[in-house]
Amino acid sequence: MKKLSALIFTIFLSSCVSQPYAKTNAPFDGVKFDNIEPFDDKSIFDLLSWKIKAISESTPWPDEIYSKQFKPSSQRSVKPIITVISHASVLIQIDNLNILTDPHYSLRASPVQFAGPKRVVKPGIAFDDLPSIDIVLISHNHYDHLDLDTLKRLNERDAPKFVAGLKTKSFLKKNGIEAGVDLDWWQNITANNTKITFVPSQHWSARGLFDKREMLWGGFYIENNYKIYFAGDTGYGKFFKKIKDKLGAPDLSLIPIGAYEPRWFMKYAHLNPKDSLQAFRDLESKKMIGIHFGTFKLTDEGYNDPIESLNEEIKRLNMDPLKVIIPTFGKPYSI
Repeated sequence: MKKLSALIFTIFLSSCVSQPYAKTNAPFDGVKFDNIEPFDDKSIFDLLSWKIKAISESTPWPDEIYSKQFKPSSQRSVKPIITVISHASVLIQIDNLNILTDPHYSLRASPVQFAGPKRVVKPGIAFDDLPSIDIVLISHNHYDHLDLDTLKRLNERDAPKFVAGLKTKSFLKKNGIEAGVDLDWWQNITANNTKITFVPSQHWSARGLFDKREMLWGGFYIENNYKIYFAGDTGYGKFFKKIKDKLGAPDLSLIPIGAYEPRWFMKYAHLNPKDSLQAFRDLESKKMIGIHFGTFKLTDEGYNDPIESLNEEIKRLNMDPLKVIIPTFGKPYSI
């Protein structure tokens, strides 16, 4: 049974996107998208330089970390329940909707499953224990965020709506997923009584060597009686204040804290813990949950470095530590 027939579930666009590329809110030259604050793409030589240095400078990770898997505390919920499954995969239960961000259940964050960054922890909820998913939110098309194998499994099991940035819908359709919805920055959909707005981030997109920045990236702002912001993957920028000014201060922000070293390579596209807390303050969010850490070794910092650095920065800033949650994967958190 792919959908609960009793669920009143409607979804529509607040603005027409049938011809989205004539004029877009995101900077777009007709082929490639850009950031509000553009930064130069790293070259293949930059990449090689980083990888060569990483042989001696990168901190090793454990091959495997023991982790418990949980079962969801509820199949559906009116009030928000947030469960970080691992990396940027988050189950958001609100308004009797089950929303899943950047779902990733594969062994590797890679175009192939015999090489590339390997998962060191199991997902905090086993795939078969996931409740029926209504909406999948995809921040961008990098392999650690858009995992086609997982999306196909969800499509087959639950037939959810797949919501992502411009030009993602056609990519999903080519891969057998028909129920895609493309959004420009600041466009939104409504499901039940919940509005979901695609918002800017500072990042980029690519599935290969020749399609850089051809599919739009971003975060999501979920509004009901509660406001939940999911940043996806991003560097620091003035857009955080723009989101707060335009949509209001979130009750909860899901902000990346990992995959940030070396800074010369990662600074403009990935937050480090210091940047994460600055983004949290720019948003004037009531609480924050850290995401995008402790799952795949994508960069040079050690396995525990994001958590240790985040705690040090909280102390340095004299912040209330109860406002910043470092989640246990699979454990539900209620707002």
